Amino acid sequence: MNGTGLLAWARDPGFGLGIMAELRRVATRPWRIMEVCGGQTHALLAAGIDQALPAGIVMIHGPGCPVCVTPVETIDRAVALARRPGVILASFGDMLRVPGSGEDLLSARAAGGDVRVVYSPLEAVEMAAAEPDRQVVFFAIGFETTAPANAMAVLAAKERGISNFSLLVSQVMVPPVLAALTAAGEVKVDGFLAAGHVCTVTGLSAYEEFAAQHRKPVVATGLEPNDILEGILILVRMLEQGECRVENQYARSVRPGGNPRAMAAVARVFEPVDQKWRGIGVIPASGLGLRPEFSSFDAVERFSLAALRAEESGECRSGEVLQGLLRPDQCPAFAVSCTPESPLGATMVSSEGACAAYYHYRRG
Repeated sequence: MNGTGLLAWARDPGFGLGIMAELRRVATRPWRIMEVCGGQTHALLAAGIDQALPAGIVMIHGPGCPVCVTPVETIDRAVALARRPGVILASFGDMLRVPGSGEDLLSARAAGGDVRVVYSPLEAVEMAAAEPDRQVVFFAIGFETTAPANAMAVLAAKERGISNFSLLVSQVMVPPVLAALTAAGEVKVDGFLAAGHVCTVTGLSAYEEFAAQHRKPVVATGLEPNDILEGILILVRMLEQGECRVENQYARSVRPGGNPRAMAAVARVFEPVDQKWRGIGVIPASGLGLRPEFSSFDAVERFSLAALRAEESGECRSGEVLQGLLRPDQCPAFAVSCTPESPLGATMVSSEGACAAYYHYRRG
């Protein structure tokens, strides 16, 4: 284990080492486990867990980085909005350096575009209220964790009659992409570690349906190294016994039913839609789009952006990384023509991207 990993486990090293010993005792055969969330990937590599696991247990990095899976054309639409006179493009900071087909939002801001970093979509609503002569567009990306706040922003704007506010939406959902990857069968995965913070919102029912249908066990975990390690142990025990169910390692935060009020807000504003995933393609019913009664808050419709399309870079192989088909350091461009300073794809620039994790914790 590297020095970073020792620091990560410093709070309770005995707990982690005990689980590692138990894993070596329990695992009798090779198992391939996908950690879905990019935050899990970073924690795994920072703590050196993947290197310390028994030889037969292989961790596969999944598609759970919302920045990474935002389509190129959606980035291009954000850039086009930022460059449009009279428009303020409000975004979380992690989207500014994600490359589109030609440039990123940081370049658009440097060229005079009005791109503002916010920490909540409600800030963008207040911005629209304060500047009624400008159009304010919030770049609404993310998994189920961000959907409630985005829904509340729309509801707040509608209740207050703020008509100069809209969303550029790229909301995605975890269970449909897991089902799509499993059905494709290109990469063998025996079990999944689900992101506990997502399950805090959604609950576990969708994962229970996935586990039953596809015969794959799932464990919801936190993002601390010991959370993930305990989740791996729970998963391996199920795999060794041939069990396919959902377990909740992150019980201190996740309730089986999730957050009903948050999900009710999401259901009121959004509906499932077919969604394009960067580097993966269109996955049926894997995204959230604004319901017809809230279409006036849809920036794509408001600014006639539907015709703006873009192709993926042929050099960037992040789609294979997101599907677990390619380890980041197996890409020919990794740390050569693709670095955090000059990224070819979002997986290298995002704070949750697998390529960024490999660059920071493995290179050198």
